[in-house]
Amino acid sequence: MKKFMLASVFLPLGFLGYTASGQAKLIESVKKSGDEIIIPYEKYVLPNGLTVLIHEDHSDPIVHVDVTYHVGSAREEINKSGFAHFFEHMMFQGSDNVADEEHFKIITEAGGTLNGTTNRDRTNYFETVPANQLEKMLWLEADRMGFLLDAVTQEKFEVQRATVKNERGQRYDNQPYGLVNEVSVRNLYPYGHPYSWLTIGYIEDLNRVNVQDLKNFFLRWYGPNNAVLTIGGDVDPKQTIAWVEKYFGAIPKGPEVSAVKLPMPILDKDRYVSMTDNYAKLPMLRMVFPAPPRFSKDEPALDCLAEIIGQGKNSLFYQNLVKKNIAVNAAAYNSTSELAGEFTISVTPYPGQKLADIEKIIRATFDEFEAKGVTDEDIKKFVNSQEADIIYGLESVSGRVSQLASFYTFTGNANYIAEMLKDYTAVTKEDVMRVYRQYIKGKHAVILSVLTQNDATNLAAADNYTINQSGYTAPDYGYDHLKYNKAKDQFDRSKMPEAGPAVVVNAPAYWEGNVGQAKVIGTTSKETPTVSIIMNFDGGKLAEPVDKNGLANLFATMMNEDTKNYSAEAFSMALDQLGSSISVSGGSYNTSVRIQCLTKNLDATLNLLEERLLHSQFTQEDFDRNKKRAVESAKNAMNRPAYIASTVFDKLLYGSATAYGLPSMGTEKSIEQISLADIQQFYSRYFSLNGAEIIIVGDLTKESILPKLSFLQQMNNNRVDLPELKLPVPPPPVKDAKQEIIFVDVPGAAQTEFRIGFVSNMPYDATGTFYRSNVMNYPLGGAFNSRLNLYLREEKGWTYGARSAFNGDKFTGDYIFSAGIKADPTDSALADIIRIIAQFRDEGISNDELTFTQNSMTQSEARKYETGFQKAAFLSNILRYDLPGDYPRLQNDILKKMTTADFENLAKTKIRPAKYMTILLVGDKARLEGKLKERGYVIVEADAEGNLK
Repeated sequence: MKKFMLASVFLPLGFLGYTASGQAKLIESVKKSGDEIIIPYEKYVLPNGLTVLIHEDHSDPIVHVDVTYHVGSAREEINKSGFAHFFEHMMFQGSDNVADEEHFKIITEAGGTLNGTTNRDRTNYFETVPANQLEKMLWLEADRMGFLLDAVTQEKFEVQRATVKNERGQRYDNQPYGLVNEVSVRNLYPYGHPYSWLTIGYIEDLNRVNVQDLKNFFLRWYGPNNAVLTIGGDVDPKQTIAWVEKYFGAIPKGPEVSAVKLPMPILDKDRYVSMTDNYAKLPMLRMVFPAPPRFSKDEPALDCLAEIIGQGKNSLFYQNLVKKNIAVNAAAYNSTSELAGEFTISVTPYPGQKLADIEKIIRATFDEFEAKGVTDEDIKKFVNSQEADIIYGLESVSGRVSQLASFYTFTGNANYIAEMLKDYTAVTKEDVMRVYRQYIKGKHAVILSVLTQNDATNLAAADNYTINQSGYTAPDYGYDHLKYNKAKDQFDRSKMPEAGPAVVVNAPAYWEGNVGQAKVIGTTSKETPTVSIIMNFDGGKLAEPVDKNGLANLFATMMNEDTKNYSAEAFSMALDQLGSSISVSGGSYNTSVRIQCLTKNLDATLNLLEERLLHSQFTQEDFDRNKKRAVESAKNAMNRPAYIASTVFDKLLYGSATAYGLPSMGTEKSIEQISLADIQQFYSRYFSLNGAEIIIVGDLTKESILPKLSFLQQMNNNRVDLPELKLPVPPPPVKDAKQEIIFVDVPGAAQTEFRIGFVSNMPYDATGTFYRSNVMNYPLGGAFNSRLNLYLREEKGWTYGARSAFNGDKFTGDYIFSAGIKADPTDSALADIIRIIAQFRDEGISNDELTFTQNSMTQSEARKYETGFQKAAFLSNILRYDLPGDYPRLQNDILKKMTTADFENLAKTKIRPAKYMTILLVGDKARLEGKLKERGYVIVEADAEGNLK
């Protein structure tokens, strides 16, 4: 086992002191020594309490900035849930020196990407940008930390409230099993416990919140002394801390924030509760045990326990439930937060199974685990896979920065990675059995029966628990008499900093070669001791017979089962003990194999790859089980409006006579037509080295890797010919005919899924019409600040997000607008979408939009080659489309020369008028049909499979 060295930590003695009000004090410097797994950084603290972590890494010309505030939904109270998440949205709505909608625009135009996230315990805001944009990012983050509240208006508040409500509808209320966690935690924690509701909050609480409530939340929790600013990447630490002092130093300290500690919930009995899920087709049993919080001494052992009993093909639940065709899915996991953890078992059984019987099997599995105990192999697998996961997480600067910020926020020690590695690699068999007896054996749990509408009596046991609301006292968070104190500056903060000198972006240097008739392309990357390999074999969905749609997907699943010399379980165990992964998946026109491993384990991983590719065994038992699961997955997918919209729209565009019009997973009917012989034939015919593409990124050379791949020449070498693609030709519109809408009815849907578009017949190209068309679409629907998204999300608050794009591959392409939009304004939204697209098509773009597009798309080049799989995607494009290695430079040359006239000409010729587009709505027909007809639309109803009625 690898030994991990402790980091070298240098503590300065009396460093500088500080005389200026904003001058930072260096607290510690952590440097890497040898091969230790560590994230080097310097830690500073400003007089106002802001902690600053700076991680220097010059491997890519980018920087990642993260501001983490130690406040999440755990600082909320009954009847005021969702504040933390709501405020996350408000932080993007402008501040004193940043205009409305400008935050996204500034970062996107700088070539960056950004977001914010909220969980129970913290809220973070982050952006990744070219390194020359760092000062601008610090100015932006400081402006909203110190100068936000005067820019918060009632209008912005109402729009974001609507957006958050739409987000809840899209992610929770209108999804199968979307409310399972909400019901689980409500019954696990005592009434009023801040973990007893979801971070997104309740609709009724969102409805009652007001602007002053939100302002108080900001004043109480968003002070610099409750935040950590973490900056990583291609930075000069001295210059960086000087900018931090300038922009953050004068922001006044906020109210003191003390840590919260609450005891684990104590359950005096098993709490049986139930809920009916309006969207789920299959029932579910969820069992949740109280567990200790994040970074507790028992967390690693509980994680190991969860892996042994409920993760992967070796797990007991998989063996006792999935492999025996009792359940579609069965899993266990140990999720932890700052105040508490939850050890959860979740089982989705097949139709006809009783949840009471599922509970009996779960309890019998616990007995089996106790009798069997923990093996040395279990521990080795867990320890090695954890080590590998930690290393993989350090591949990107954003990953390293996020780790530093999280460690500091929750432990006070940004260098906690060394302690975490020590804790996880020290787990023993005795530790796992101890935590099992302490937290699971004989302990009480919340046992939730998730019922379907057509089987409302399938309970594990009758409900026996009612939430006791007595004794709750709302916490006094100190919201009274809060005062907004603005910083007083000695410089003009309204002036946005200019970008530094342009960064030099170099696409990865690469080598090319062959293994038999397969093309190989690779690049050497020494940033982490890892290897990433992608293999693409011609075939995929386009090779399926139409009546056996889903064959490629099922074949890929079968490629993850038994081999000649390994059972699926033994194969999985061997990979996990190496910390490696080999996964097979089906695509549109190929089958992909992805391999990831530590460089030191490459040879052993390739031995397993040889076994997988050359000696897969397609047994009837495995086939029957996976086919059954595939059928249930296809049936369950038909309860998700977004899935229905996408699959029906494909069928409307391409018809049912070509694979492009059929769902990748297949349908219940088509999967039933697939036999084991079809799987075997697919392997023989389409899993061939002839024409395959192999992409390699890692700490190795061409000369070292190619000989290791010589085993591939034992594969089939027959030529792969895909069936001829026959695309339907849409009839021309009838003069003066009314606009037709295809409508799929989902009664009671709170949102309407929109799909609008057409078959463009434009295959992918890197420097031709396809590329230029997507550049043209960028200000219309390709960026957050596009016309469509700004209007529908930021101006109206009707959607969580709206987008449009030209999509293309080797053979064809299409243009699609998509969004999930609040139900009530469906008719108005449709009219506005058509209006915005028509106006863009007819009038072209402004000079400002041209500048924004050119700057954003050009400067974003710096972010494209950081991780192994990002580099692999670049190399894959070169192979797949026979591109020159400098095609990104050619793209940028084209982009810089494009004019508003070019955009206008492309819009007129490549975006069709609405009457030539297919319009699909998936929503509540009874609620919307009248409104749509009043606007002159003709409604044509279709079923959930796209068959017109």
